[in-house]
Amino acid sequence: MAKGSKNFYFPIFCAAWVPLAHLAPTPLEEQGEEEAREQGWEPGPIAVLAGGGGEGKTGVPNALLLSRFEVQTLDLSDQPVFRLDTDGDVPYRMAVHPRGDGIICAFPMDCRWFEWNFSGKKVHNLALKSSEKKLTTLEGVGLQKALAFNAEGSTLATGGEDGHLRVFKWPSMEIILDQTDVHTTVRDLDFSADAKSLVSLGNSGPCRVWDLTSSKVEVNLPREDGEVFGFCKFGRNADNTQLLYITAMHGDHGKIITWNTESWKRIGAKRIIRGAISAFDVSTDGKLLAIGTVGGDILVLTSSNMRVQKMIRKAHFGNVTAVVFSQDSRFLISASFDNTARVTPIEGKKKNGLSVRLIIFVILLAIMALHQHKRGYESLGFGSF
Repeated sequence: MAKGSKNFYFPIFCAAWVPLAHLAPTPLEEQGEEEAREQGWEPGPIAVLAGGGGEGKTGVPNALLLSRFEVQTLDLSDQPVFRLDTDGDVPYRMAVHPRGDGIICAFPMDCRWFEWNFSGKKVHNLALKSSEKKLTTLEGVGLQKALAFNAEGSTLATGGEDGHLRVFKWPSMEIILDQTDVHTTVRDLDFSADAKSLVSLGNSGPCRVWDLTSSKVEVNLPREDGEVFGFCKFGRNADNTQLLYITAMHGDHGKIITWNTESWKRIGAKRIIRGAISAFDVSTDGKLLAIGTVGGDILVLTSSNMRVQKMIRKAHFGNVTAVVFSQDSRFLISASFDNTARVTPIEGKKKNGLSVRLIIFVILLAIMALHQHKRGYESLGFGSF
């Protein structure tokens, strides 16, 4: 097991963060931290992991698991907050509702809905339960290899292994878009910030941007010779202009391509690593990109210049299956086929309004000022003080 990673004893196919702020009132906002901890609340975020050994009797379970990140020790907790076995069916993909409704999971033949379950509104009692809400329109549809909610949680998109794209209003499941053979296989989906557009990407062919108002293709984004697209995510730059990032394998290098979402022209492309990118995410504030590799490496890049801010070689010993930023962009969770997950704190993020670097800079300035003041007194003949 790679140093800093936690072994959960089943292959992890997907990871996400629990939207704690939308699940229940946080006592930390209403009372002292010590008293809040006595009530069972901890300040660390909670990750949700899903995966397993598959349908065969391998002895490796299929499960959904909740694990708390301990900020003090910078590690995932040894004991899960909760674990829900899914019997013979492995959850291959999932999407957490951003407003706290629950989690949708993609199994080999259908999708199922799971709801949060509280006992006394305490995080240490947070659990998941199978919902009575049946997703009848997603029963018997086969494996959905991509699932996504828009930022408001009012729209759900699913992309099938068979290339079938479906978009629904949530929670009514009223169909917005139902299109077969969109790609050979739908590999990734993402909504624009205003939820008016949806980007879909497959194992071959162009990346497609859908206008959800008309339910038609807005534009096809072509590959250059030799490119194989991997993942797609909307983001934004410093002036809040929306961008689209697409990862691609080109020759023996993995690269990130940037597209202008007004003109739909390529505005940049940069080789990042030798080898394939196996996971990709963009931070909520748009300032950072994260990639995982087939070799188990994790990289965090500054989106404005594509420079590597942090790199952890062999963060996992197996293929990285997921990298996901927390909502406040302070943490990155990664997961792997090697049964492990880990959380990487992102340096340079503000805490209590001031960054650590700024605090150190202010202290150094104060020391320099004191030194100059002391020398001034001595030069006037007052002696040392």
